Amino acid sequence: MPKLSSAGTMEPTTATFFDLVRDDLPDVEARMRRAPDGGPSRLEGAIEHLLKSGGKRLRPTLVLLIGRMLSADRDSLINLAASIEMLHTATLVHDDLIDGALVRRGLPTLNAQWTAGATVLTGDYVFARAAHLASQIGSLPLMEQFARTLMVIVQGEITQIFRDGNPDPRQAYYDRIYAKTASLFEMATRGAAMLSPVGDGGLEAMRRFGYHLGMAFQIVDDSLDFIGDAAQVGKPVGSDLRQGLITLPTLFYAETQERPDLLASLQNGRLEPSEIGTLVEAVRQSGAVDLALEEARRTTTIAETFLSGMPDTPERAALYQAARYVVDRTL
Repeated sequence: MPKLSSAGTMEPTTATFFDLVRDDLPDVEARMRRAPDGGPSRLEGAIEHLLKSGGKRLRPTLVLLIGRMLSADRDSLINLAASIEMLHTATLVHDDLIDGALVRRGLPTLNAQWTAGATVLTGDYVFARAAHLASQIGSLPLMEQFARTLMVIVQGEITQIFRDGNPDPRQAYYDRIYAKTASLFEMATRGAAMLSPVGDGGLEAMRRFGYHLGMAFQIVDDSLDFIGDAAQVGKPVGSDLRQGLITLPTLFYAETQERPDLLASLQNGRLEPSEIGTLVEAVRQSGAVDLALEEARRTTTIAETFLSGMPDTPERAALYQAARYVVDRTL
């Protein structure tokens, strides 16, 4: 997969870390499709539609790699990987409705086809399916962690809607991307360790690995919103700004250009659509995206330090490669 610089140039890279779990991922998908007691055909059709839209399956891959590195039970790992990807899928259903998105990964979203009420209820059903999958593992501590992660995600969405978070724009951004993305990465990496014969030190190392990797992942996502290929990313360039979301490239732009007024204008919705388009291009040309990508690389480097004490296995080598993929990807 090519690596994209902020200037739009492509550099070669490789990503083969999926190879170690390639034979396990179909079992994860099958577990996600398996309804506990059979389900209404309309709901099952919706889940099939959601799964067919694809996705990187990075979170399940992290679960499988860490669990195998730490000698966890395979069947429990498959259930955990399926539950986390199902939870991620449920959040996307609600996100698309909140954002008014009509297309995701080239396919119509549920809310493009159904009423808002039906879409909300489908998202709720997918959340319940995710929790049911996690419950099959039979670990109360794991279920508690699963519930806490779901609460963090929802609290983050509510904070974003009402814009009542931290008054410090930079910290508010970090809080938001933790809730939106890094919390679920944490659940994937710490959850896999919880199923493994490791002590508290190993659990904490894997939690921190997931936290930093998830933060870097979202920073790259937010950077691609300015410099990515709209057809690949699946949304128009500058979508976040058009929705009034202040991400790290915009924060760097406001800081380097000494424009504190800009953040207030964005937060209060005082910029016209034409001004937003001009701002997107200004951020692209300013070097702010390079600064954001550099922060993502530093954050990934921190994540990698928590792998150093783990067993020296092919899975650990693959996890290092997964960390590199997070900052080198183009979508």
